[in-house]
Amino acid sequence: MSRSPLVSANVFAGMAALGAVGVVASYLAVPPERFWANWLVWFLFVLTIGVGCLFIVALGHLVAARWSIPIRRAPERVSGLVLLALPMGLIALLSLPVLYPWTRPEALLKPAIAGKAPWLNVPFFSIRVLICFALWLFAYNLFTRGSVRQDQTKDPAFSVRARGFAPAFMIIFAFSITLVAFDWISSLEPEWYSDIFGVYLFAGTFLSGLASSALAVLYLKDRGRLPDVRNDHLYSLGGFMFAFTVFWSYIGFAQYMLMWYGNMPEEIFWYKQRIEGPWLNVILLLAAIHFFVPFFALVPKDRKNDPRNLRWVAMLMLTAHFLDLYWLVLPVVGASPPLSWPELSFALCFVGLAVLWVRRSMAMGADMPIGDPLLHEGLEFRA
Repeated sequence: MSRSPLVSANVFAGMAALGAVGVVASYLAVPPERFWANWLVWFLFVLTIGVGCLFIVALGHLVAARWSIPIRRAPERVSGLVLLALPMGLIALLSLPVLYPWTRPEALLKPAIAGKAPWLNVPFFSIRVLICFALWLFAYNLFTRGSVRQDQTKDPAFSVRARGFAPAFMIIFAFSITLVAFDWISSLEPEWYSDIFGVYLFAGTFLSGLASSALAVLYLKDRGRLPDVRNDHLYSLGGFMFAFTVFWSYIGFAQYMLMWYGNMPEEIFWYKQRIEGPWLNVILLLAAIHFFVPFFALVPKDRKNDPRNLRWVAMLMLTAHFLDLYWLVLPVVGASPPLSWPELSFALCFVGLAVLWVRRSMAMGADMPIGDPLLHEGLEFRA
């Protein structure tokens, strides 16, 4: 039994190494647009999971939720993916002249892009990226590392500080995730815009944070490290996953319906590119695995706290979140979804790296925030 974790770690390390070789080869072998589009998708995937978990931690402090305290260390640990996303994001800045039309001088000849030039320019874009990462890292240090320090100090002052900072973080999160949506994704086609695109990305970000937190909790429970976490806690986690599956679907459909009804040329071209030809199969698959399957899998009350059900639904949700980002970004490369050894290489590399990163963080602090003065109330929670 003691050798199993080592074998698993070696498997993921091998995946990451093999994938890294493929990523380097794809940089040399495929068009730069395809390479950087794949890099952007995986950067956004890792980032949104990490920031989504930070949001979950902050939300628990904000509303003083008792039920989430015993499982709070799981999203705290997974939120460390923000650290992994930092170098990925800095490297992604190299994609600007390749993927983003507004970086090219001829773009200023188009009035719709020229009017956005004070916002869409490389120096200001880079500054916004750095500011967002600085704020996320500050929040990570306060919420997560402060919580781990509280395990030793048992100082209730941390809980007061975290609760006091949580409202400010909600404002930071709202602005920063909107910047991610508009800067990194929407500006790939700068003539298009959507007033609720930031909300759409928020829904996927929160849902991916919930799914990864559920997997982390179940990972610890399977190893007997969270014996006091009961089905009541899992039920609340499953309830959130169910609710935000519906919320993501509502926002996605509302955005499409309003643009379809308005039928304005400056809006519908974006959807036309993503729902015609081979991309239609992608959007149909996305609807199935991002809404219909998890929705019906979580409708029954007793399925929301079933560990086996929660595990496969959470894995499906993370797959769907990746497919969503793929559908948002990759159409800028061509009319057909690219899917070959470069995409497989990126998947092996970054899935392996992310899993190794999270596994390493699973040793950070106690498995519960044992210094939190409200932990006892959280353990007595009944759904």
